[in-house]
Amino acid sequence: MRSRSRDPGVLLVTAFALLAVLFVLPLAWLFVGVFAEADGIADLADWFATVLTSRAVVTALITTNWISLLVTAITLLVGYPIAYYLATHTGWRFALVLFCIIVPYFTSVIVRTYSWMVLLGRNGIINQALQSAGLIDAPLALLYNKAGVLVGMTYVLMPYMILTLYAAMRGIDPSLTRAAYGLGAGSIYTFWRIYFPLSLHGVVSGSLIVFILAIGFFITPALMGGPGDVMIAMLIERAVEITLDWMSAAIMALVLLAVTLVLYAFYYRFT
Repeated sequence: MRSRSRDPGVLLVTAFALLAVLFVLPLAWLFVGVFAEADGIADLADWFATVLTSRAVVTALITTNWISLLVTAITLLVGYPIAYYLATHTGWRFALVLFCIIVPYFTSVIVRTYSWMVLLGRNGIINQALQSAGLIDAPLALLYNKAGVLVGMTYVLMPYMILTLYAAMRGIDPSLTRAAYGLGAGSIYTFWRIYFPLSLHGVVSGSLIVFILAIGFFITPALMGGPGDVMIAMLIERAVEITLDWMSAAIMALVLLAVTLVLYAFYYRFT
């Protein structure tokens, strides 16, 4: 008789219990505790209107979505060829590329962010190499701006895109492309008319995963961004830690949670 501890239902209940205790209950306690301070629905609605129409919040929301879209596009453009290589190759080269993807994935985000700060700083390795080669006369501003944020976030989120695309590409039947070649189709035509459409569900899934993670990013933008690169998570942290405005923080957190759940619903629908 199969052990009850190996029953998938028991594992599922355990996972939902941990999710409820560590995620749902703390969030519910925060929202209920903070919103209970409002004097009725009208006062709470005024709070929502004030916070969501403030210039700082609107700017942070626009910046968050714009940076997240750019990061998603860059990870897709860079990650698709890498995932395609993994899906169509084997041997030690496949193992080496996969190793280079997996090892950073299990490394702390803070460590990876500080590594890029060392590389991109005014006296960093990249600026020193360019100056030594005579390509530039003065150090480039590669850090504490939007370029630094894009580089750092793209590097951190790249494994999510590559692994998602690779999983989708591994499910494509190689006989379909061989049949196209046998019928006289060229490599480019076969890729755009057969292979790429079959990998679109991986493109959608990877893009949604990266975008969902990007809109809630905090560490990398806070360390590598400038004053004009404030994202919504950074604004929530400032409201909690500096201004002690728990109502504004709870409203912004609720909006971020709602956007995340909507995007996850799309992810679940398309995958």
